[in-house]
Amino acid sequence: MVELSSAKIAYWHLWADDGGATHQTRCELTDFVSQSMGGKAAVQWNDHLLSGEIGLLFSVLPVGWIGDWHKNPKPQWISVLSGSWFVESMDGTRVEMGPGDLAFGGDQNATADGHDRVGHRSGTIGSEPCALMIVQLDPAVWAGAKPGAFR
Repeated sequence: MVELSSAKIAYWHLWADDGGATHQTRCELTDFVSQSMGGKAAVQWNDHLLSGEIGLLFSVLPVGWIGDWHKNPKPQWISVLSGSWFVESMDGTRVEMGPGDLAFGGDQNATADGHDRVGHRSGTIGSEPCALMIVQLDPAVWAGAKPGAFR
């Protein structure tokens, strides 16, 4: 059984500072409770992160795909299902992610920096497409969420 102290899920949080520049911070989800999902299912650790209106999108990025500088269209959780990709923030940080990696795209408040950069750029890595599962959140509530907004 998983001990409460070890029930954590790491993720990368892309965010914009007060000046509009983007950064990536490694964070953890830690607000887990011990409970069953119902019926005769054994107890497990669950983190009920959000409820309410969300959108679910699956995306496959082809080999060689590049998303030049742009902002995430909505605050969104992104999980890599297969393949690999990178996300580069305006501060120059480049994070490479593969299957099982999780990220939050919260750069909606980014502003252009005078070098044709705003938000982030991203692209596939390697010789296979990158499949993503994307959960989009209500921008009125989550746009511009900073690291630590999720537990």
